[in-house]
Amino acid sequence: MKRDNGNKRKIKYICTMLVHVKKKDMLVISSREFRQNQRLYFERADKGEQIIVQRGKDKSYALTPINADDVYFSAEMVKKIKLSAVQAKNGEVKRVTSPEEINGLLGL
Repeated sequence: MKRDNGNKRKIKYICTMLVHVKKKDMLVISSREFRQNQRLYFERADKGEQIIVQRGKDKSYALTPINADDVYFSAEMVKKIKLSAVQAKNGEVKRVTSPEEINGLLGL
């Protein structure tokens, strides 16, 4: 690759064009592009844009902001899990042995 000023600009422009791919309201970028412009892509994700960071040919990651509702185990959920463990230890369980019983339990 030649490194004179004219070629540098041209190559940089081509690389930038190849890095950004729009697919149905989502932006797909390379991991290198993400590393170089993290702030920009975090801000775009905060505004609701779907950002996909591609790493190699077969790995992709979604950049998605989370909020308090996205936390998997809230204090209330932990409390419920602990109560269920105590109930199971005390034998307060319903045993299901057939597909019909599962359907009945689930109301199907």
